[in-house]
Amino acid sequence: MSKTKLTRRGFLRLSGLGMAAVTLPEGLGFDVTPFATPSEYYLYVGSYTSAGGEGITLCRLSMQTGSLQKVAVTRNVSEPSFLAMDRQGRYLYAVNELGSYQGMASGAVSAFAVNPSTRALTLINQQASRGSAPCFVSVDANDKFVMAANYGGGNISVFPIQSHGGLGAATDFKQFQGSGPHPNQRSPHAHQLMTNASNQYALAADLGTDRVMIYRFDAALGKLTATTPASFSTQPGAGPRHFAFHPSGKFVFVINELNSTLLSLAFDATQGTLTQVQGLSTLPAGYTGTSYCAEVRVSPDGKFVYGSNRGHNSIAVFAVDSLGKLTLVQHVSTQGLWPRDFILDPTGTYLLVANQQSHTIVPFRRDPVTGKLTALGTSLAVTAPTSLLVAPTPA
Repeated sequence: MSKTKLTRRGFLRLSGLGMAAVTLPEGLGFDVTPFATPSEYYLYVGSYTSAGGEGITLCRLSMQTGSLQKVAVTRNVSEPSFLAMDRQGRYLYAVNELGSYQGMASGAVSAFAVNPSTRALTLINQQASRGSAPCFVSVDANDKFVMAANYGGGNISVFPIQSHGGLGAATDFKQFQGSGPHPNQRSPHAHQLMTNASNQYALAADLGTDRVMIYRFDAALGKLTATTPASFSTQPGAGPRHFAFHPSGKFVFVINELNSTLLSLAFDATQGTLTQVQGLSTLPAGYTGTSYCAEVRVSPDGKFVYGSNRGHNSIAVFAVDSLGKLTLVQHVSTQGLWPRDFILDPTGTYLLVANQQSHTIVPFRRDPVTGKLTALGTSLAVTAPTSLLVAPTPA
């Protein structure tokens, strides 16, 4: 992870986790509308509690205006820095980005039940993540396993989802080895682990060794088996942080934290291989300031790719063609500092940015034809936001 005066690693607490308690305003009225024509979506926001974050914040997004409203907070959750959910919206999973958990050099993964009426969270259980500073969590395409990436431990782990939504003991664990030329690459730093839509493969980004690991995924047993070749290597010192699959499944877009680049990779789902199509800077030509990439997302229609720049404090917008080639469309200010995460709503109408250091979530309207973003001129105050998750709308 790149460093400023106060880094994410500096936020780590070396203490245990508390039980989750939910504070809900009285008299909430939730109108559940069909998924095809939603009037609003619900948004969960992770945060750094050591930097003043309240826990996991529940918000409402109006699809008419793009405005955000804070609804409730799940408190007493330590460092819930990244969030994930099953496809039906029944359970939410959060990594607890700690350096120590129950006397181990580990963080944790927490499982929550979601109230279908209020969207309030109730803690089910927690498991040690088996590595310090877990920074990413995902759910496999069949909603059977939860996957965690441990930045400090330089490793990844897989956990089975039990019948009640809680997590069982890890079914697999992989320790990465090596380093890179950048000062932030003295050891492995796993930053993401996620399956593709078919659930046949899982990719893992190792920021510390400039590699994207490729595994065949056993969806019945929750096991990872390295392919041949076992990884794709970026340029030395690039620092692959996050990736996003194209809706077609044919391409993977990798954003590199340390050299501010975006890679378009062709993905062969038969062989399980990644081949570079193109690499582009995420920064404007001539920019000489310090900046580090964070998140990458693909529009629901697959026509545009978006990446965030922390330091330049912008979203870079790229058009993508049928061959996976990228063309720069726009750089737009995030209206805040350190855009740690951003997300598109399921319709692609709005893009929401979590500005970690200025403590705001800023909505943008997205042009579906050009892909360009326009700030709505509003924001929601949330302290130290680190992760955004749009909840599925019940049918």
